[in-house]
Amino acid sequence: MNDLLKVLISTSIATSLAFTPNGAFKRVASTQSSAFFNSAPKQHVGQQSINNDGASSSALNMAFKLEEGQTSNMFEGPMPLVRERDACGVGFIANVNTGEEFGTHKVLQEGLAALTCMEHRGACGGDGESGDGAGIMTAIPWKLFSEYRDDSCQQPGVGMIFLPRDETRRNSIKEVVESVCEANELEFIGWREVPVDPSKLGPAARAACPSIWQFFVKAPQRLKEDDESRAAFERTLYLVRRRFDVERRKRGLAWDDDDDEVYVASFSSRTIVYKGMVQSCVLPEYYLDLQNPDYTTKMVIYHRRFSTNTSPRWPLAQPMRVLGHNGEINTLLGNMNWIRAREAAKGCDAEKDLEDLVDSENSDNIVMMCNTQDVPSVLEPLVDDGRSDSANLDGVFELMTKSRHRTACALMALVPAAYENEPALKNNPEITDFYKFHGGLLEAWDGPALLVYSDGTSIGASLDRNGLRPARYSITKDGTVYMMSETGVIPGLKESDIVEKGRLGPGQMINVDLQTGEFKDNIKIKSEIASRHPYGEWIKNQRKDVGTLTFPADRMYDDPTTTMAQATFGWGLEDIGMQIQDMAGAAKETTYSMGDDAPIAALSERPHPLFNYFKQRFAQVTNPPIDPLREGVVMSLSMTLGKKESIYQVSEKGARLIHLNSPVLNGAEMERIASFSEEENGGFQQQTISTRYNLADGPEGLQTALDAVCNQAVEDVFNGAEVIILSDLASDADAIRETTYIPPLLAVGAVHHKLIKAGLRMDAGLISETGGAWSTAHFAMLVGYGANAVHPYLALETVKQWHGATLTQKKMDAGKLTKTTVEEAQDNYRLAVENGMLKILSKIGISLLTSYSGAQIFEAIGLGPDVIDQSFIGTTSRIGGMSMKDLASETIMMRPEADAKKLVNYGYYKPVPKLGEYHINSSDLARLLHNALGLDKKVSAATTRDDLENDGVKAASAANYEIFKKSLEEAPLANIRDLLDFESDRESIPLEEVEPVDSIMKRFCTGAMSLGALSREAHETLAIAVNRVGGKSNSGEGGEDVIRGKPITDVDEKGRSPTFPHLAGMKNGDSANSYIHQIASGRFGVTPEFLVTGKQLEIKIAQGAKPGEGGQLPGQKVSEYIAGLRASKEGVTLISPPPHHDIYSIEDLAQLIHDLHAINEKAGVSVKLVSSIGIGTVACGVAKADADVIQISGGDGGTGASPLSSIKHAGCPFELGLTEAHSALLSNGLRERVTLRVDGGIRTGRDIVMGALMGAEEFGFGTIAMIAEGCVMARVCHLNTCPVGVTSQKEELRKKFPGTPEHVVNFFHFVAEEVRELMAHLGYSKFEDLIGRADLLTESEDQLARVAKTKGIDLKPFFSGVPDSSKDRSFLRTSPETGSLPKGDIVHINKFSSDLDREICKDEGIVKVIAENSGEASADFEIKNTDRSVCAMLAGDIARAHGNTGFKGTINLALKGSAGQSFGAFVTPGLKVRLTGEANDYVGKGIHGGEIVVVPAPDAGFVAADSSVVGNACLYGATGGDFHAHGRAGERFCVRNSGAYAVAEGTGDHCCEYMTDGVVVILGSVGRNVGAGMTGGIGYFYDADEGLEDRLNGEIVKMQRISTKEGEAQLKSIISRHYELTGSEKAEMILDNWSEEVGKFWQVYPPSETGNPAVKEVDTIVDLRISASAPTGEVCFLPAGGDYSVEQTARCAD
Repeated sequence: MNDLLKVLISTSIATSLAFTPNGAFKRVASTQSSAFFNSAPKQHVGQQSINNDGASSSALNMAFKLEEGQTSNMFEGPMPLVRERDACGVGFIANVNTGEEFGTHKVLQEGLAALTCMEHRGACGGDGESGDGAGIMTAIPWKLFSEYRDDSCQQPGVGMIFLPRDETRRNSIKEVVESVCEANELEFIGWREVPVDPSKLGPAARAACPSIWQFFVKAPQRLKEDDESRAAFERTLYLVRRRFDVERRKRGLAWDDDDDEVYVASFSSRTIVYKGMVQSCVLPEYYLDLQNPDYTTKMVIYHRRFSTNTSPRWPLAQPMRVLGHNGEINTLLGNMNWIRAREAAKGCDAEKDLEDLVDSENSDNIVMMCNTQDVPSVLEPLVDDGRSDSANLDGVFELMTKSRHRTACALMALVPAAYENEPALKNNPEITDFYKFHGGLLEAWDGPALLVYSDGTSIGASLDRNGLRPARYSITKDGTVYMMSETGVIPGLKESDIVEKGRLGPGQMINVDLQTGEFKDNIKIKSEIASRHPYGEWIKNQRKDVGTLTFPADRMYDDPTTTMAQATFGWGLEDIGMQIQDMAGAAKETTYSMGDDAPIAALSERPHPLFNYFKQRFAQVTNPPIDPLREGVVMSLSMTLGKKESIYQVSEKGARLIHLNSPVLNGAEMERIASFSEEENGGFQQQTISTRYNLADGPEGLQTALDAVCNQAVEDVFNGAEVIILSDLASDADAIRETTYIPPLLAVGAVHHKLIKAGLRMDAGLISETGGAWSTAHFAMLVGYGANAVHPYLALETVKQWHGATLTQKKMDAGKLTKTTVEEAQDNYRLAVENGMLKILSKIGISLLTSYSGAQIFEAIGLGPDVIDQSFIGTTSRIGGMSMKDLASETIMMRPEADAKKLVNYGYYKPVPKLGEYHINSSDLARLLHNALGLDKKVSAATTRDDLENDGVKAASAANYEIFKKSLEEAPLANIRDLLDFESDRESIPLEEVEPVDSIMKRFCTGAMSLGALSREAHETLAIAVNRVGGKSNSGEGGEDVIRGKPITDVDEKGRSPTFPHLAGMKNGDSANSYIHQIASGRFGVTPEFLVTGKQLEIKIAQGAKPGEGGQLPGQKVSEYIAGLRASKEGVTLISPPPHHDIYSIEDLAQLIHDLHAINEKAGVSVKLVSSIGIGTVACGVAKADADVIQISGGDGGTGASPLSSIKHAGCPFELGLTEAHSALLSNGLRERVTLRVDGGIRTGRDIVMGALMGAEEFGFGTIAMIAEGCVMARVCHLNTCPVGVTSQKEELRKKFPGTPEHVVNFFHFVAEEVRELMAHLGYSKFEDLIGRADLLTESEDQLARVAKTKGIDLKPFFSGVPDSSKDRSFLRTSPETGSLPKGDIVHINKFSSDLDREICKDEGIVKVIAENSGEASADFEIKNTDRSVCAMLAGDIARAHGNTGFKGTINLALKGSAGQSFGAFVTPGLKVRLTGEANDYVGKGIHGGEIVVVPAPDAGFVAADSSVVGNACLYGATGGDFHAHGRAGERFCVRNSGAYAVAEGTGDHCCEYMTDGVVVILGSVGRNVGAGMTGGIGYFYDADEGLEDRLNGEIVKMQRISTKEGEAQLKSIISRHYELTGSEKAEMILDNWSEEVGKFWQVYPPSETGNPAVKEVDTIVDLRISASAPTGEVCFLPAGGDYSVEQTARCAD
């Protein structure tokens, strides 16, 4: 072994520069750190609680005494995850054709005006005045800076720098800047103090405001021959800027206080950035330069920020140095990890290479090498955990633009389009080849993102691959290009001056050359970039494709050896009987129900694979999950193996990689990879390293073996291996008996990090060849911790074993399983794994597996520091846990007894009495609770209930409740709270001094269980019971029958109501109306009346059992009644989209909250989140978005149907999420704004008090409430076979429902009484005095002693981070400005953005028509983009007075201008709205009736049919009404439309997605993925270019030409009406040439519409709807099957 190799193997210390939480730099050196993961600094004991910007809050709660050297870990982790997330509005203006040499002041003025018009997309800090950030980037205003220019340097370098306020410190930093510049031949011209007006700042911003200066330098003499673009000068300025902070640190000029801010906002000879923590309108008032007419520019980028943090940090405002970013980078941790891995690459003397930053050739070399970026003694780090996601992306993008990448090229590589199977690129293979090439080199920075960029030579914008941010643009006659997050932000911009209006679609880009003024659209700029190199030829010459090969049928082991091997890896009978059977037999994951009620792995008494100690992270609020089922076109599982070249320079060597279609490999594909080691076949050297070690080595052997494997991997890669295979394959049964193995996840993570430390990770790919991976979650974790591919040899062997079993063959013969060959069964298995991995990626919003690889997007629960620090560096593990020795012992526990002939049934999924894993919710528990509540499951409508006294409800038994409670207290450990106990600070008090039961029960809520998942009986019984006790029932996501909105007054003496004949135990005065009405992503049942009859409206962001996924209701549970409520088709499975298609970011959530506050001003809005690391900063953002309630759900929540892997592997215990959310809100001064509610496994009064002490004010009961009304925990909810009718829609089973409201009331009463007893014990009379008092909690030594597997559990570091609120209890009331009221007594109301709506609602004529329910009223108004949710308040007034359909009058609204978001939301029948102008996103959201028409201004200078007039996700969740747009719509037009009749003249991607009813007519081109998930309704698509077939998602729908006269009549009538309403030239042309043009239409329909007369000829006369409603408000039909008059076909609506 040579000396360099020894150094690489021994490398253990990584030293780098990191941001501290307050933005200062400090050196971090850790023996545990990897270059891959530079964790943010930890908070130390004795410090105050650190909020997101480093400011202090109240003193730390020290109930949990930390041991010496321990730190609080509550907010430990990268800043973008746990401290700061943001979103925003962004745009640019460019005009190079008017003005003088340096542009005009008008461009700046328009940019500032646009910024002000996007104020609502930002937010303010805790003081209500200090903005989260606003800024602009412009060309340098040389006219303003004329005194700093001379003939020797016409365009010097200009730096914009934030400096300390203290003059002495400031002067010291200035000396550093001057000396570094002069040392690099930059002649210093001088300093300029930027003129500002601090009086314009809010209090918080003023307190944190730096001193702001500019400095000017001349170009080095050596660069006098620099080209016209001054590229070499720009490189030197860039490198020198990265030297400033290094030098100041060397001089000891770092101060750990609030005056330590040193930040260079820009340093360039082309561009300059003015920004700060201000509101939009304040920016030009604060920076006086911006008011100066001499400030001229040809371009401006503007940006307004919405941060989840409340305290200002000036550097986090945007634009950054080259980018303005609206969105969130979901892949950030992985992207940063791989950048660091590249930087660690060894091979040359990087420090020596950095000695000369001036020489043009040398600086060019510096920016094209990876290793030169990781020399902290010379340059500050390229990426850092302490920076925001935008700042890190900006850093990498800026470096790429300083290398030989043009700006557009760099962004194409960093944020690639979904190019595979993209019809729009069919004629541009060079673009596809570009993406293929760069995809092998660089992991995409993936997430919802609108990126506006400029390096001073060009300016442009690009959208993420899924089109998850709005992006509109206009081009005027004078050549000005306006690009913006929202249209209508440029005051005074005349429609007549606009020659083109457009939008960026998914993955699209526009670019403006700032020299020539040329505008380049998506294809032109990308083709230009892609044509610079022969990428296709390089790939053909260099890349090796493994392809997809047939699975071998031969067995590896005999059955006994296979079973023995399975046992040693922790396989159980369920894994084969449930997972393998479903995956191999049906190519799908196992679906299960009722959530995860088993102990967390660290507390379990059974052995668990290491995988079970990890929970997947998922997207919520600040970024959306992706829809892998309906939008899989943007996703890919392709991976590569081999050595990756530098990303900063392009050469043919970059194509030399092994390409994999899938990360799941079979034996034949492993052999194909091995064949590439031959010199003539690529020469990819490969090594296999065994991860097995002798059993005799004992628990200590694991660490020794792991170290040996890591060192061997380093040696092999150093010696040229490009593929490393980590294999735990044993040759035979003897080898299995004599050896054990390193858990595959442990081995992969350790080798991955070891190679990074050695600077070798980019030189080789890792394959895990393992018997320990079989579930989809296992594969995701292996890839997530560094594997490039997995060969699951034992899983494939198990599939063969299962397929060959007699029982399996019998099931196939009987038709119970699909007949397959053994090869097909393995194919099925792989397909199931791949689909499951796509689902896991999509949960966190990641599209590409290459970006997920190594991203470590998990949280560990129950792993100790020695495990984390070697294999999972940077992964959050907040409660300690298993050590290496513990893991070795647990692995050995799995080994079977010598003569074992079958696997153990561990009962991890289905409870196995006595022998299996403990499950909290069991049939035994149900029986005990039923005995306490007086419930007999045999008494129901199907038996003798009507003949029994009190409907068979027996007296409740307090003694039996004590037995129930005791059974839980003495049960095995299961949850984190089981390790906690109470420790009061006062004496106990008598029970009679404690507040009464009735008061406590008002804090109780039921979980959001939908009608559909539950039967009517179960759902309505729960609602009535909770309403009786004054709590809050929850509708769930399925809507609610309008009859339930009325009080029940017809109950007879037997407790029966004719209105609800299926219920028993009723009382007059009962209400079945759910207090909380839920709005989920499917928008099922969300109508105006549903929204106005809820007392609280809940936005379901995530569900505890499957966060990051949509709800699902199996088709057999979609009865006629359920389908009616959900506006869907009977018997058709319903799946909600994983994201809300109007919530892709925090400001989108704020918009939906705004919509709901508009339609129902009296209702509070709650937001349901799921516990996960980082939920604290998410909760802060939700509070700032004006939510009234935040619900934190634990990951163990119940569900009616969910993939099994989701139930087990996603979501964290509520104890972690609740405590983090409460602490973050309190620390950020936001706690008083919101009520905190918690649910997820809450069963007893002890759980309630625990939750209260952790910060909760309200408490949700889910599964236990179902048990209280009769559930017996049969766990067959998803099968529609519930034996007691709780979760079945079958009439015969529903009759067996045994529950009454009294049973549930009894349960709540017992729980509340238990709460009172605990309060008396603690000495507290008022419940609210317990809220947030974590100082009354302590670790239970007795309970910790019961933990069987490890002694490493330690709760102190986490819970010690809770701020002490024992003295200051003000957070329990609203702010003093609102009267310090109880939070439940007040709700947020919309501000100026609803003023137009209020004005409309006050119109005398409109008020009169609604009150009299007759007549007609008309009104005209001007509208602008800051007028949001217009018509929602009016719709609310109508629905409150007349319900969904009772309004008989007519209201005509005419509006002119640019409408803000959610225009026409929830419009009701009788309301006709006409907008002349344009609108933004979500037009017609939730429309239920009436009519919306959008037309351009009459004098518009653009062609309407080719221009965008409305935005994205229009008609989302529509349930009726008519819509006509004279122009194009954006992405996801009519998503989840279930009744609207809509016409647009072109759309983006995903048109008609999830549609269940209605008719859509598109008169122009569409994007791809049309009709994905469409289960009802009809679409008509005009396809003059014959492109629809390539763009159709044919999974469900079919397409045909118009084949019936009914269909033709329907289409022609709708187009005729469109022409009458809009004057559409396109419609007129089609109608004038009908006989010719009708043949260019395709009709798209799902199977449920095959009987529709518009689709198929019928013999009988039927009514055929051609409009949702006629002008009179009545439904309008055409008779179908007969002959039509000209008047009928052309003018039906009249």
